[in-house]
Parts: sequence; C-alpha cells; structure tokens
Amino acid sequence: MPDLSCLVLSCTLKPSPAESSSDLLGSQVLAALEERGVPGVMQRVVDHDVRFGVSTDEGDGDAWPSIREKMLAADVLVLVTPIWMGQPSSVCKMVLERLDAELSETDDEGRPLVFGKVAAIGVVGNEDGAHHVTAELAQALSDVGFTLPAQAATYWVGEAMQAVDYRDLDTTPEKTAGTTEVLARNAAHLAGLLAGSPYPPG
Repeated sequence: MPDLSCLVLSCTLKPSPAESSSDLLGSQVLAALEERGVPGVMQRVVDHDVRFGVSTDEGDGDAWPSIREKMLAADVLVLVTPIWMGQPSSVCKMVLERLDAELSETDDEGRPLVFGKVAAIGVVGNEDGAHHVTAELAQALSDVGFTLPAQAATYWVGEAMQAVDYRDLDTTPEKTAGTTEVLARNAAHLAGLLAGSPYPPG
C-alpha cells in the first residue's frame, strides 16, 4: 500500500479548548484510519480565521489557504459536523463553499486537484437529521471531485430535544463504533486504489 495520509476537519461551533462532540467523533475516525495505515491530523476550523467566500484565497489574512494546503497534501478528507436545526453547522457550510473553488483548480491533465482524493463524513447531534446532513455533504463533496467509499459516513444522534451530547456518553455506542470502523476500512482501501490508479485525464 502506498503512503497515505488524512485530514479531519472538525466543524464544531465551539472554539478550543471547549469540549466538542464533533472533535470526539473526529478523533475516533482519525484513530481508526491510523490503525489502517492512514495517519493524519485533525483541525478545528473555527480556531482559524477562515473567511467567507468561494475562492481558494480571500486575502487579508484568510486562513483557508493553509488548511487547503493540508487538504491537498492528504489522500483522505473527513468532514465532521454537528447538527443544528436539522442542518450541517454554519462552519461546515462555509467549508463546502470554500471547496467550491476546487471546480476550477485543475492539474496539467485537466483533472480537478481533488480527483483521486477520498472523502468521508461524521455527524453528531441530539436531534434528528443525520441522514439529511450526510446527504448534503456527500452531494457537495462528490460535486467538487472527491470520491466517497461505500458507507462513507458515521454518526451518532441522541434522543431528540434532550441535552445529552456524544461527549457525555460513558462509552461509544457499538453501532457508531462499527460504522466508524467500516468508514475507515473502506476509505483507506479506496485511497490506496486511487493512489495506484488515478482517474483518466480530463
């Protein structure tokens, strides 16, 4: 297997050092990928001065270019978001808007720069909406050129309209742990295949 790496972007609304369920799930995905030979890092997007926009660099101290550099260096991108009002977080939507710029960023053979990169999704919340949020992210990530493996999402949702968060649990639920393992296994496998056999030129 070729050397592979991953970048996990936590799209929590909470700046560090506040505890975050998104960070917890993101760290579990990161650990599962590392066990399969895909080491990486996690960044909490809200800790960086990422500007609104749809370009690769919005200037004036925009922190997105440094995050984007890490993304382009990685083989796997994982977006982890909480659910708010049945939607991905505003931070996650901002990341998707910044990724829109990748549609016009191509290599020497006309392929978008993110062709050949794998994307996966993590969702947490104490309300309904995990499947809806997953669908929104999967569509957007596919549109800009990422490839999603089979069963590319892991999630946990607590009882609706209650106050228990993922980080409040004593142990990781078996089903969530299982879907995280499947996500990591399939993402690592697909990233290895694409590294060895890239998409055809544009």
